[in-house]
Amino acid sequence: GAEGEAAVPAVRLFSRDGAAVAEEVPNAAAWQDGAVLHIGDARYRVERNPPSLTELSLPRSLLAGFPVCPKVSAEFAAPQHCVFRWFREQRPAGGEFAAGEAWVETAAAERVFTPSNALVGLRLKLRCTPGDGKQRYGPAREVESSGPVEAGPGACTFDARHLYTQKVCGHGYVRAVSYNILADTYAQTEFSRTVLYPYCAPYALEIDYRQNLLKKELVGYSADLICLQEVDKSVFVESLAPALDAFGLEGLFRIKEKQHEGLATFYRRDKFSLLSQHDIAFSEALLSEPLHKELCEQLAKYPLVQEKVLQRSSVLQVSVLQSTADSSRKLCVANTHLYWHPKGGNIRLIQIAVAMSHIKHVACDLYPSIPVIFCGDFNSTPSSGTYSFISSGGIAEDHEDWISNGEEERCSMSLSHPFKLLSACGEPAYTNYVGGFHGCLDYIFIDRNALEVEQVIPLPSHEEITTHHALPSVSHPSDHIALICDLKWK
Repeated sequence: GAEGEAAVPAVRLFSRDGAAVAEEVPNAAAWQDGAVLHIGDARYRVERNPPSLTELSLPRSLLAGFPVCPKVSAEFAAPQHCVFRWFREQRPAGGEFAAGEAWVETAAAERVFTPSNALVGLRLKLRCTPGDGKQRYGPAREVESSGPVEAGPGACTFDARHLYTQKVCGHGYVRAVSYNILADTYAQTEFSRTVLYPYCAPYALEIDYRQNLLKKELVGYSADLICLQEVDKSVFVESLAPALDAFGLEGLFRIKEKQHEGLATFYRRDKFSLLSQHDIAFSEALLSEPLHKELCEQLAKYPLVQEKVLQRSSVLQVSVLQSTADSSRKLCVANTHLYWHPKGGNIRLIQIAVAMSHIKHVACDLYPSIPVIFCGDFNSTPSSGTYSFISSGGIAEDHEDWISNGEEERCSMSLSHPFKLLSACGEPAYTNYVGGFHGCLDYIFIDRNALEVEQVIPLPSHEEITTHHALPSVSHPSDHIALICDLKWK
């Protein structure tokens, strides 16, 4: 024929068993895994949805003795089916790398790798091959650490606590943790470095350093439920969720309105499944939910206080979980961080009133009579109106906290809630210890009708807390202390 009229090669598709696929078969059915496409003499094997990695990254800071948890995202694959191979740099011989391979494979072939002291000064490399659990694997990817493994801090405040939590507790038990982890947003301000935590070595306030401690601390508690406060969005996504995911925990995040930090709730996947979520922002719920109409009308009589309450960005995270071992066992897990100001007792009372009404709606109306676990940083000591209201079920109009910020901001009301709640870890001398203040602000409240306390994991000793003057320190990542208890279904 004329020039340029090259013969079009024959195109045929054959199924895995060698049969030709008819023209009229729709695409979705035609392109099966293992099919072979013939274009002229060329042969192409069809791979449908092959496992592939969309992200593989290592944390910026690596410490000897601390778990390195890579962030792994994949399509048509799952981290538990991927193959992980860890390598370390070859030690330089006389300043030069030894001839040949610069990387030496380590013995560990798990997703999480804990470098030993022998690796201090060396960089790490991870090779990951994505798999789908059906014996299919996709192309491997490699990532090298940006810096070398550094020496760890030695003994940490949580090391002794881990002796009590080496194993996950049995199916009739729930190990709960509540912990304000100190948001990076607040840790690294000039004010924090010079006024709040002047005693803390600057490197120990940095996010990468604290994340190393935090991940090791949380992983070592082998918890079923972890409620965290002051969680930066990036810390949740880049650090905590991947680390805890590798240890069997699923995470839920709720950001505060107009802020970069919020609340996180983690639950152990093989013990619980998530039935529903019912998070609220206090100010928004107060204005828009019919549930709080009466409280809202009462509050409107006190415009100064009302304005303050509505300005706050505090949120309440509520998750309903179901036991995988016994579907009749459900839990309403609430998590919050109340307004912080020392004179804000009246504001906290309004916030907790909204919280209790909302929890009542979930645990009495939506899921009748399911037990409640309510964790958080309540910014309230055991002598406060807020603590008294939660524990006793009511608060009187003449409680002194109604005038916590003076007579002109009085907003007296009498409030009640139907729950019988108990502070599972009691009333420790302090859960927050900074240079200018120490006190008990954090609690795990439990439904005493349905749950009882099996054991409370002891808090670090006063000597440990004050070794470096106060918190945070090189051996403790937050200005708060984690509360941990084992609960038993009644």
